[in-house]
Amino acid sequence: ALALTQGEMGIIPADAAEVIASKSRLELLDADAIGEGLLRTAHPLVPLVWELARVCGAQAGGFVHWGATTQNILETGDSLLLRRAHYILLSQFATAFGSLSALAERSAEMPMAGRTHGQHAVPITFGYKVAVWIDELSRSVDRLRETESRAFVALLGGAAGTFASFGDAGPELQTRFAKRLGLNPSAVPSRTHRDREAEYVTVLGLLAGTCGKIGNEMYTLMRQEYREAGEPVPEGTVGSSTMPQKRNPILAQDLCAGAAQLRALVPLALEAMMTEHEANRATTVMMRGALSQACGLAGDLLARLGAICEGMWLDPERMRKNLDLTGGMIVSEAVMLELAQKMGRQVAHDLVYDAAETVLRGETDFVQALGNDPRIRAELDDAGIAALLDPAAYTGLCAQMARNQAGVATNLSAKLRAYADEQGNQA
Repeated sequence: ALALTQGEMGIIPADAAEVIASKSRLELLDADAIGEGLLRTAHPLVPLVWELARVCGAQAGGFVHWGATTQNILETGDSLLLRRAHYILLSQFATAFGSLSALAERSAEMPMAGRTHGQHAVPITFGYKVAVWIDELSRSVDRLRETESRAFVALLGGAAGTFASFGDAGPELQTRFAKRLGLNPSAVPSRTHRDREAEYVTVLGLLAGTCGKIGNEMYTLMRQEYREAGEPVPEGTVGSSTMPQKRNPILAQDLCAGAAQLRALVPLALEAMMTEHEANRATTVMMRGALSQACGLAGDLLARLGAICEGMWLDPERMRKNLDLTGGMIVSEAVMLELAQKMGRQVAHDLVYDAAETVLRGETDFVQALGNDPRIRAELDDAGIAALLDPAAYTGLCAQMARNQAGVATNLSAKLRAYADEQGNQA
């Protein structure tokens, strides 16, 4: 790409550019010679330049890598690899959103206990929980798409990013070079810019936060004490070499572990921004490690997330059983708000609170506790109390939000699939 662009602009002979382009194929090069040169020189590019120049011949070979510096080539190549990984990640998002949409639809009206601070709060539906996941993951997609104009950049400024080796033609050369590769040119092609890659790793770190949260939720809900939902456990899966009954949350645990590893790369990426003067190999190595590992881990997380959501089992009977554990106290807010219309919120809150306290002391159940209070009885008869204590009737707009987000996920899945395929093919 560099040679062809320079040939078009007359920076190097056009015929030399054609030769260089035709010989720039790995199968034409001596891999052993390059490997020996890498060991001998401890330089990541010079042996490749030597070998390419050799196969191009004396005349054309003298124009290989004209005016560029190693980091120009390596970082532009990294941008091409990152772009390829980016479209793979978006394609994986499309698959995951398809599974999430179906999951939200089938569980939209499946009542279960909503929990805050680890305790029963108010009823929700499982579909609402999935709607939260879809909403959060959709923002990760937005963030990734927003990085595209900044992350996929061609860098061609020479030794210190000053264009000295290209002269006045430098900016135009970089612009044409970038266009040929489908990248954006760098306004100031400094070798110390690390914010683009750091941003991308940080965005993947946010995705890891969401994936880790979902994995932890699955890990918890799959416990025998909850047993409300869980990841697929294919027939023949072995959970333990000594305990035949074990069916472990393997995918969920991998999701938690991978997410933690990815999040741990964010500080490394930010640290790699601390480059002194005009270049520093240490920060280059740090950033390359952070970025490549982050992309690999993100792909793994999305693959496992898709598998979990695609095969997730749900137990609505167990959800209902757990929902009823407190004998109706999970909808005490509904009772309080009904009473508040007649006696004010704080008075109503205190009455329901006192009734709940008698239950927690083991003196009675919640229905009796409410009925035993004459001030509550004056406003609510047995039928009125029973109606308010139906948790399935107090899930708010959970089902509506679940179905709305299922639609969002379906649309995102289709759009991302088409976009990733189109852009990936072009790349």
